[in-house]
Amino acid sequence: MENETEETQETQNTQGTPETLEAIKAQLEEEKRAKAAAEAALAEKDARIAELQAEGEALRAERSNLQASLSEAKQGSEAAVAELSQVKETNTQAIAKYLDAVRLANTTIPQDIIAGETIEEIDTSVEKGKAIVESVKKAMEAEASQAKVPAGAPTRGEISLEGLTPREKIAAGIQQKGGTS
Repeated sequence: MENETEETQETQNTQGTPETLEAIKAQLEEEKRAKAAAEAALAEKDARIAELQAEGEALRAERSNLQASLSEAKQGSEAAVAELSQVKETNTQAIAKYLDAVRLANTTIPQDIIAGETIEEIDTSVEKGKAIVESVKKAMEAEASQAKVPAGAPTRGEISLEGLTPREKIAAGIQQKGGTS
């Protein structure tokens, strides 16, 4: 009987009581749920890693495109600066030629009055120069009209004989009478 009692105890120990079995089943179910949750979290983490890697690749590609665009923009900007410099030089030369042409066309205006850095400034200086010339003409005409000079030669008056030598006095007298000297 002793053997039987030991076997019964071993059977009970290996099979356990129904309460123990229920507790083990509950623990096993809980561990299965925890394992499933961990596997789901791991799968979610792997999906997020793959998503971030794809975003990283997309950002790298976008950065490369932006760098290429920036390089093209720099080249375009440098070309625009060079073209602008050339246009400024051409403009400066054209304005200098215009200034020379305006000075030649307006010879009545003093050359130093006609000046400017732009066409508008040159045109303004020409208008000021014309106003100055017109003002000077009017002033000269007014002055000329005040100092009238009679037409023809002035009448001859007596020659002063003071300070002449006797010989010069005789020569002057002969000339007045129409003689020769």
